Amino acid sequence: MALREIVTSPNPVLRRKARPVKTFDGKLQTLIDDMIETMRVAPGVGLAAPQVNISEQVIVVEYGDDEDEEVPPKLYVMVNPKITRFDTETELGVEGCLSIPGLVGEVERSLAVTVKGQNRHGQPMTVKAKGWLARIFQHEVDHLEGVLFTDRATSVWKPEAPVEDLA
Repeated sequence: MALREIVTSPNPVLRRKARPVKTFDGKLQTLIDDMIETMRVAPGVGLAAPQVNISEQVIVVEYGDDEDEEVPPKLYVMVNPKITRFDTETELGVEGCLSIPGLVGEVERSLAVTVKGQNRHGQPMTVKAKGWLARIFQHEVDHLEGVLFTDRATSVWKPEAPVEDLA
């Protein structure tokens, strides 16, 4: 595994629609392993392949419920993810992004989503996410469409203190 450089805005790869993955080979497995390590070291709770300058539909998400510290965070690896269901109930929340350092913003997102895609070996998978996990998935899938949180934010600002849990 190796750390990859996280590209920052205005790098054009962040604005491109990522290509679907068709080949589940060793190169993809290396990319996924590198993305997991890069996300953890950053530290972040999610990372999309375009953030490491690879325009492919791959995301990694690692999130645990802060209220239950006994349960370790769960790692999700999803290839070619698509959000197939958005809850109609939404909520404003503060988001940051590893590719937009130094800024956060308030973004309205669905409280629950269903995400369908493939696991790292090409097998179909579905994730039903709620709350903060749903927000992370929406943020990461947006990256695959060339959309940044600042595009959706109702307001953006520079925080006074460091922000944790960046996607």
